[in-house]
Amino acid sequence: MFTMLKPSYDKETLLPGIQIKQMIVRRLKTLKPSSEGTQPSTSEPSWRKNYPLRCPNFIGGRFLDSQPSVSLDVINPATQQVVSQVPLTTDDEFKAAVFAAKRAFRLWRDTSVTLRQRIMFKFQELIRRDIDKLAFNITAEQGKTLKDAYNEVQRGLEMVDHVLGIARIHMGDFFPNISNGVDSYSIREPLGICAGICSFDFPSMIPLWMFPFAISCGNTFILKPSEKSPGACMILAELAMEAGLPNGVLNIVHGTNDIVNSICGDDDIKVVSIFGSDASGMHAHGICPSKGKHVQANIGAKNYAIVMPDANMDATLNALVEAGFGAAGQRCMTINTVVFVGDSSSWEDKLVERAKVLKVNAGTEPGANLGPVISNQAKEWISRTIQAGIDSGARLVLDGREIAVSKYEMGNFIGPTILADIKDDMEFHKEEILGPVLFCMQAGSLDEAICIVNCSKLCIGASIFTSSGAAARKFRTEIESRQVGINAVLPAPLPFFLLTDSRASFSGDISVNGKDILNFFTQIKTVTQQWKDFPTSEGTFMASTSNDPLARDRVPPAFDIQSSDGVSSLPVHDRDLSNSNGVSLALQSKDFQCSDVESLGEHSRDVTNSSGISPAMAVSEGSSHWALNF
Repeated sequence: MFTMLKPSYDKETLLPGIQIKQMIVRRLKTLKPSSEGTQPSTSEPSWRKNYPLRCPNFIGGRFLDSQPSVSLDVINPATQQVVSQVPLTTDDEFKAAVFAAKRAFRLWRDTSVTLRQRIMFKFQELIRRDIDKLAFNITAEQGKTLKDAYNEVQRGLEMVDHVLGIARIHMGDFFPNISNGVDSYSIREPLGICAGICSFDFPSMIPLWMFPFAISCGNTFILKPSEKSPGACMILAELAMEAGLPNGVLNIVHGTNDIVNSICGDDDIKVVSIFGSDASGMHAHGICPSKGKHVQANIGAKNYAIVMPDANMDATLNALVEAGFGAAGQRCMTINTVVFVGDSSSWEDKLVERAKVLKVNAGTEPGANLGPVISNQAKEWISRTIQAGIDSGARLVLDGREIAVSKYEMGNFIGPTILADIKDDMEFHKEEILGPVLFCMQAGSLDEAICIVNCSKLCIGASIFTSSGAAARKFRTEIESRQVGINAVLPAPLPFFLLTDSRASFSGDISVNGKDILNFFTQIKTVTQQWKDFPTSEGTFMASTSNDPLARDRVPPAFDIQSSDGVSSLPVHDRDLSNSNGVSLALQSKDFQCSDVESLGEHSRDVTNSSGISPAMAVSEGSSHWALNF
């Protein structure tokens, strides 16, 4: 079995050029945000005296410093202070991670499902214990409010809860006696090494959607966190070790485009799950199939809402404000575009009133409704998109670009922004924006509104707000989006439902979560077996030598043979015809017990004569075969 926490390498080196004795091994403690930028105290462990903290790789059960000195700063988007540094994992270090995962797979796949479940139970317990640390780290690196950070960890925990029932989920199928003495069954087997590439918007939830299910199925995993928010993944890795996860089952590497190319191009990695930008997702989908591996790329975050004139105003406004501006618009299920059927002026005024009430502040501040966006580059992109809309003829209803936040003047803050009079031929609103910006369009009818949504290049989901059951049913039937909300916004679905992204928002052949995730991380093996002995002339038994266990059930051509009374014909197969003493029926003595000239028991396949009586079956004298005598 595995050594749980103490690595047991059988070589001095993982791969040429990576000697263990040259690697600096350390335990990665929680990355606590430091809002005041103070240096670590002298009472802290020596490895934490380096400031800023440097994230290590996690390979073969060890936290290992990356060899090169090149690294990227992880910036607190509210304060612009450096939280930590992320190394650019080298090619040799990546190969070491693959080597560790490949070696661990040999034993992990044979580990009992109950042991895997016990590790996941402990992992779940530890996440709940350290949820505060995870939430504070997410807020420090990603910027979302502490409330949103706690909710994110809880949503990730739902997947861990789900995999606690992996024994039932993982079961195959069995069908006995598909032929005489032949059984057939299917079993699910792990694939080997799986990989996940994460985006910055959900630093803990997205990893928890990936590796707990994959490793519970018996796979090993290589995880690449976002270089902008890696800390949550490192905390999860340490908790997995504490839960007893064997060395090498989970590995973490860091980097940008080069490491993504390495993951997608490695022959030992069987499947890749990716959450990220359009460019990264399409790039991965272009490489992986050529390497014979499945890929699920969740990209292009854009969602729509259709508001009918009869919609409940208060409930609809609350939903639009929360889904449009919550988490500063940095989530895949954010509603970016609202299509009002009929006049929208009254709705716009109410939207502005609700949006102005929202409190923009650092995520750690009490009462904050939305925090900063992830980076200064993201802020500039959002500002350029807003200006492009104004230049294209859109009407600026609410401008959040110049918002000032006390004590956090350097933060990447953008307040709620509303652009109206958006036309379908304006290109700026068709792309992913990931910011607190709401585009308002108008349609003359529900049919026109549905057409606007269906013509969108990017679309994860769409909602309708209405009091009409007929309108809701029409929308549900005709909308082409695979995620539909009726009088509700679109949250990320629970683990037992599919995340059914649509069109260019998803690239791949197997969706995330639900029943499909089992198909993504496992393969089905079908087994047909026959355990049947046949007597020999010496009275011993031998196994059947037939290459096709189903051959005896195939029906040969039939002949008609007249009975002795000349009245009726009996269908007899050519395999029944035998010697000159009569028509023989080859049977085995173990199938039917009888004495000489004793009738065989009646079977459903016996044929009857015109009197309704089965023909007598007897042994012909001088013959070693059973015979049918007519």
